[in-house]
Amino acid sequence: MKPKNTLHKEFDPPEALENTIKCFWYNDSDFGDLETGFEVIPDGYVEIIFHFGNGCKILSHGELTDLPSPFLVGLLNHPVYFYTSGRLQILAIRCFPWTVFDLLRLKAGKEGIHIFEHSVAELHPYLAVRIEEKKINEAIGFLKDYFTGICSDAASDTLLYKAGTAIRKGGGSLPVTRIADSAHATVRTLERKFKQSSGHTVKDVSGLIRFEKVRNHLWTYPDCNLAELALEAGYTDQAHLSKEFKRYCGTTPGKFARKAKNDNISGHDFVAFLQSPE
Repeated sequence: MKPKNTLHKEFDPPEALENTIKCFWYNDSDFGDLETGFEVIPDGYVEIIFHFGNGCKILSHGELTDLPSPFLVGLLNHPVYFYTSGRLQILAIRCFPWTVFDLLRLKAGKEGIHIFEHSVAELHPYLAVRIEEKKINEAIGFLKDYFTGICSDAASDTLLYKAGTAIRKGGGSLPVTRIADSAHATVRTLERKFKQSSGHTVKDVSGLIRFEKVRNHLWTYPDCNLAELALEAGYTDQAHLSKEFKRYCGTTPGKFARKAKNDNISGHDFVAFLQSPE
């Protein structure tokens, strides 16, 4: 179900965080009186999610389980459904997957939803007051200051930054050897550091970033030629695109595009934790 009265804002990170955090964002949505499920579609980022309102739940072992605030949405390899009712407000930090675990000093893992213990949870009460007072800019400024502080204490790995930049600029289509060359590292060293920092291989992350690029294009241009899009995005052909797209999204790119067009999805109206595409 598409929420009513959705407000979405994104905020650029300060210069000190540009290599670690893509952006900060705020979302305010009304899901109505009934418990409602909404879909989170995979992309190439990891999100630290603070939520306020009636709570946010996930289906676990056949039962709805409350999620703490914050929790972490890691790299997903298939859509995930969350459940809520009434008004849901979110403050989130969108991180690069090769930086977030080092930033929080957590052990990297492949879990889609991470429940973790960290001092960042102590920010929730302060943020909740700012949200209640409608001081969104103040809340975002507080988050920026906090993450600037912990980022300055975290180790910075230029190899990962260079490799991540190459993956993003290449739209996820560069071979591992090219990415390693960009990072001035051997493939073995790159793969080892990537696995340690993100819990995933370079190929895993590249595949998600390439899917994200195609997904965003289909939201914006649902009538595009899929065969041409496949080649532009670095897939061998349309069949390759369809196979990979269905793997991540659960449907074909053609069906996805038709739904985007019929539902008039654009900008931040799509539900991928209410993120907007780049």
